[in-house]
Amino acid sequence: MTTSTPATVRGEIVRLANLSLNLHEFARAAARVLRRAVPFDGVAVVALDPATALAVDKWIDNSLTGNAGWRLGEIEFHEPDVNKLRHLAASGRRAASMSAATGGKLDRSRRYRELLRPRGFGDELRTVCTGASGVWGLIVMHRDRGAPHFAAKDVDLLASVSGELAEAFQRVSVRHDVSAGAGDRDPGLLLLDAEGGVEMANGAAAGWLEELRGTAQMRQLPLVVTAVAERAQAIASGRSDAAATARIRTVSGRWLVVRGSLLANETHVRTAVTLEPARAPELAELIADAYGLSARERRVTELVAQGLPTAAIADRLLLSTYTVQDHLKAVFDKVDVSSRGELVARLFVDHYQVAGRLSDPRRREAVPAAG
Repeated sequence: MTTSTPATVRGEIVRLANLSLNLHEFARAAARVLRRAVPFDGVAVVALDPATALAVDKWIDNSLTGNAGWRLGEIEFHEPDVNKLRHLAASGRRAASMSAATGGKLDRSRRYRELLRPRGFGDELRTVCTGASGVWGLIVMHRDRGAPHFAAKDVDLLASVSGELAEAFQRVSVRHDVSAGAGDRDPGLLLLDAEGGVEMANGAAAGWLEELRGTAQMRQLPLVVTAVAERAQAIASGRSDAAATARIRTVSGRWLVVRGSLLANETHVRTAVTLEPARAPELAELIADAYGLSARERRVTELVAQGLPTAAIADRLLLSTYTVQDHLKAVFDKVDVSSRGELVARLFVDHYQVAGRLSDPRRREAVPAAG
């Protein structure tokens, strides 16, 4: 029975977003809030890199894992089905139930027939957590077979809090100090075989994998690695033209860029995945997105980082000094700082070579990876 109003749910999500929680802590707490409003029996909470919409981490409670998770990815990427996440994102819909999409006949869904029904699940409700800067997360809820289907009011409630959930994912992604650098550690290199297992790896890869796994099963590759590898394979086969790249923060606070590519000769094809320390230019857009800076605010912030005073910024942008000050006030409020020095330290960690990335107002279409 629903015991929370949409306003209550939004308020709780905003409260959680302002706490110092990592993804798994936030997901666990958010799931409790959502369950009080829309009861469910299983859930998967997936974080995305908004630039490439690749899954970088997830928290699950009674959802699809192991081989079923792999098969879910295959269906999501390559086979027809209802409510595919990339279709939801492209259509502007924020949430949808399987029962509504199939007219109450769940067997019309491939993933229901192959994955959900055999594991005792019934209806499914998917929510795309979308903000102004892209898709930051996915939430997939399940109900057991025999339980009532998700109602239209359940779908509407999840859609109505999608923006707050997206903002929470943003804050969880970038709240921690991005100055936690990787020092002189070398990039890691993995070579994956046709089944997605590690065939070869250099010495640095093991250390990076350990940081990414945290408390996860040590023999299981982190989600970001498999997602980047699958995207590289899709690019090579012509099924995707999006980048096989994702940015992720490790459990120690370091930021990594994970990239995938295919290596081939006449008889063998292998997927290479590199893990290397992220630099400030590679994080600038992610961080600016997370704080919700507009194109004009990004440009003003870039010029502040270059040391220009207000009058010079106004001349450069053909604005009045009052307008520049208004933009700066908005930036200060969004980033929660009170001075230019704090702003630069928060966004760029004393790296000022980010102008090209930060000032680019183009936004790429976000198409979620399988979750």
